[in-house]
Amino acid sequence: MNRKIVPRRAYQKHQTFLWASLWVLSLIWVSGCRGEHQGPGTPVKATVPESVVAKRSSDQQSASLPRAKQILFGDLHVHTTFSPDAFVMSLPLLGGEGVHPPADACDYARYCAGLDFWSINDHAEGISPQHWRETVDSIQRCNAATDPTHPDTVAFLGWEWSQVGSTPETHFGHKNVVLLGTDPDEVPRRPIAAPRPEFRVATMPTIAKFLLPLAFFAERQRYFDYFEYINEVEATPQCDPNTNTRDLPAECHEVARDPRELFRKLDEWGGPALVIPHGTSWGLMTPAGSSWDLQATEGQHDPQRQNLFEIYSGHGNSEEYRSWRAVELGPDGEQSCPEPTGDGYEACCWRAGEIIRSRCVEDIPSQVCEQRVEDARRNYLEAGVGAHNSVPGATVLDWGNCGQCPDCFAPAFTLRPEMSGQYALARGFRFGFLGSSDNHSARAGNGFKEHARLQLTEARPHPTGIMAKLMGGQEEPSPESIQVDVSALPLQKRRDVRRSDFLLTTGGLAAVHSEGRSRDQIWDAWNRREVYGTSGPRILLWFNLMNGPEGSTPMGSEASLDETAPRFRVRAAGSREQLPGCPQHVGETLTPERIAKLCLNECHHPGDARLPLDRIEVVRITPGPMETAPQIEDPWRSFSCEGQSLCTIEFDDTEPVAAERAYYVRAIQTPTPAVGAGGFRCVNSSNGECSQIRPCTGEPEALGGSDCLSEVGERAWSSPIFVTRALEPRGVLQ
Repeated sequence: MNRKIVPRRAYQKHQTFLWASLWVLSLIWVSGCRGEHQGPGTPVKATVPESVVAKRSSDQQSASLPRAKQILFGDLHVHTTFSPDAFVMSLPLLGGEGVHPPADACDYARYCAGLDFWSINDHAEGISPQHWRETVDSIQRCNAATDPTHPDTVAFLGWEWSQVGSTPETHFGHKNVVLLGTDPDEVPRRPIAAPRPEFRVATMPTIAKFLLPLAFFAERQRYFDYFEYINEVEATPQCDPNTNTRDLPAECHEVARDPRELFRKLDEWGGPALVIPHGTSWGLMTPAGSSWDLQATEGQHDPQRQNLFEIYSGHGNSEEYRSWRAVELGPDGEQSCPEPTGDGYEACCWRAGEIIRSRCVEDIPSQVCEQRVEDARRNYLEAGVGAHNSVPGATVLDWGNCGQCPDCFAPAFTLRPEMSGQYALARGFRFGFLGSSDNHSARAGNGFKEHARLQLTEARPHPTGIMAKLMGGQEEPSPESIQVDVSALPLQKRRDVRRSDFLLTTGGLAAVHSEGRSRDQIWDAWNRREVYGTSGPRILLWFNLMNGPEGSTPMGSEASLDETAPRFRVRAAGSREQLPGCPQHVGETLTPERIAKLCLNECHHPGDARLPLDRIEVVRITPGPMETAPQIEDPWRSFSCEGQSLCTIEFDDTEPVAAERAYYVRAIQTPTPAVGAGGFRCVNSSNGECSQIRPCTGEPEALGGSDCLSEVGERAWSSPIFVTRALEPRGVLQ
């Protein structure tokens, strides 16, 4: 038989043609496919047994003196895949688990986490009118599933106003709006968003709409659904900014440019609402040089609505102030890069110059190299929040520990000290403190057990190969820095998420001293600022001024004293040790598959023993004018608890109060392993400086295993007590 021999080159062309034809046909097929609207799901209707709810209260009796109030735990910062970033993180490209709608948040709060209250806070910038109606309905269904006279969990409706400024002069930061009412006549027709147009479009280039379903063919429907979600958001027209919010149609996207407009629009609607700043000192979203001073200007702060502050979340701690800066500002606003400080802080602009210095090869003259170093520092500063792009090819190891607070507890990524809770108090803001999760997989109150790092934090596997290039991946190292136009960058490159992943932890909790379990009683406690935050464990904490004008007054209160020295009492109890798995009532209500997928086979399951406490620290802050350095004493006093699970201390402040002081306390447990608590894991040199980093990649047991565990002293922060001298005028930020 005669066979025709095909030349190799012709064969290769034939194969190329076949593959190209298959891709074209696939692209044509994909372009005709449609996604499905992802709805809210249906929460479980069964009630949590009364005996389980009653035990939460009885567990506190052994730790407290007889009191009328009980401590309730919750989470006021919960995202579902109705948020655009949460939807992206649910996709296979980032190792996501699939969608987690509002019904998942309800079930997780009630059964997996055993919370007493929670709120939904999806990004308003990415909520379509249909999704808002479904959010309202889902929260109503969640509340209807409990006993209305004695609810096991109270669900609050809300959203996140996610403002980000490109400069310190335009940055106000993220704020959660939480509403009291859920009835139709009490609920705004639409959430009020910040001006974030990039949050209303796909975070991937257009070609990804075709390539990703092909690359992840078995999971292609998830990508179709994501792009359908984006289409729904983009199709919503903008509201008229000059029309009263009550007169606007439901089917439009409403924007408030700054806090002043947000407060005004909430006033126009008229219902009770709280506005809670969060992640304020998190440098991933906050330009260097940002300060609470901006929000001390007229109208940018509402002390009735904005009386609480999220001091801790899965993105770290926003409590602590430090005197170092990421950028130095001259009299005319000109920027310069500060040198490293003696306490181990190195600004990332300085590190940018050092990276370029390390790339100067022998044939580059020294004066040329030094000019490139200076250029790198200037380019970094001018690039703002996208500054990491100014040094092409720089790796996590290259950046080292730059920008990080070297001696803070679980610090927020590239901490901005003048946006911290301590700085806000020093400038006269009277905030109560709370913690929350900022979880993006509907897992409200997820910090009860330290496990499942890739499900309980926002840390995700990063794309490699062609997918990394598609998402705007790593460039080749260059011996020179570049100027960066952040506005021209795709959304996924505007934030240094690769480095920030190593600072992510499981979430915190909000605690209230409440007269009861009802919605109104919890709301009243928030208004009184009788709240505190924890880093995740359910530490019990009481903090009282013992000799106020009306006797004992709790955390969050204000008191005016004459020449009498204020006397305080603190009582704290360590959190309950956690038993493995889930309590019996969870298995009687949720299916094994639901427990595995949603709860990850672990629930809040307290045993009888309490963890020991290490110490109680007292912070004293004397507010002062903007022109003076903040007077923050941290810690002002420290008291050992000697490893006991119950700890009570009393102390006086005999130093005269000139006008006003704020006092708050931290109760700190003995160290236990926690997800992500090691940060970049510095290896210190003989002089104590961070000579190199060993970030946990989630593999070797020596680095904490797959969950990147490190020992840390979990803690609770009380709300401050504000003491003024009788007849002295109060501050300007009442």
